[in-house]
Amino acid sequence: MDLSGKVAVVTGAGRGLGQAYARALAAAGAAVVVNDVDAEAAAQVAGAIAAAGGRAVAEAGAVGGSEVAQRLVESAVKQFGRLDVMVTNAGILRDRVLWKMSDEDFDKVVEVHLRGTFTCARAAAVRMREQGEGGRLILVSSPAGQRGNFGQTNYAAAKAGIVAMARTWAMELARSDITVNAVVPVAATEMTRTIPAFAPILEEAERTGAPLPAWLRRDEGLGTVEDVAGLITFLASDAAQDITGQAIGIGGDRLALWAHPKEKAVAFADGGWSAGAIAAQWRTGVGADPETYGIPAPKGPSS
Repeated sequence: MDLSGKVAVVTGAGRGLGQAYARALAAAGAAVVVNDVDAEAAAQVAGAIAAAGGRAVAEAGAVGGSEVAQRLVESAVKQFGRLDVMVTNAGILRDRVLWKMSDEDFDKVVEVHLRGTFTCARAAAVRMREQGEGGRLILVSSPAGQRGNFGQTNYAAAKAGIVAMARTWAMELARSDITVNAVVPVAATEMTRTIPAFAPILEEAERTGAPLPAWLRRDEGLGTVEDVAGLITFLASDAAQDITGQAIGIGGDRLALWAHPKEKAVAFADGGWSAGAIAAQWRTGVGADPETYGIPAPKGPSS
């Protein structure tokens, strides 16, 4: 996949998935603005890309507000002359159950994930429309945003909102040839190491250096951060110029297209529905096959 001549910004690229995205884009030929709240981490990633023969510049800052978003776009234009790809990856966790979650816990996660995606995408869209040559907005969501997850009110809400924004912006930016897609990654990162079901497996693989078991890579779709990076490179390329408004999952050996919400079952009543009428038919009618929720626990290797 050749991204020569393209310029990308990757937020939260100092470590983990963001670092893998930045390295993969640079390896494919793109010039990359490496953003992270940790200035030293951003500089190290940019330096490593340059040492490998790529082009990269570090731009530290916490995403959320418009000032940092605009600075990232301006850095791309100043250093490399243009902007073609914006990858909104930066994020944090403040996990608490509902009755223990503070206003600050909620607001900070929404500020980084949801508002940070909005401000960075907006700044990028303005620049791309000015250039008049199209572009790519690649927004990073999560399975938690698709299904919910215990203790993650703030994170799940923000990640669900990111997919909703991708669908909306895909419509708004279509005439400008700017595609917008949400990526739903699953990989061994500091975040997934906090999941009790995965932690022992990841710790053992890290301790021994052995690859993750095949059942985990295939059945659970959980692999390395590098396993996810190919999707980012593909979506940034000309090969994906007609793909927009989608939520695409990737992890380990699994690649998936997530369904959009839609009506599953419908019933009609002349004159409308009273509470009693709904109660009378719910369990045998519209509500006969309720949807599941939450991220399923790993099932382990098949016997």
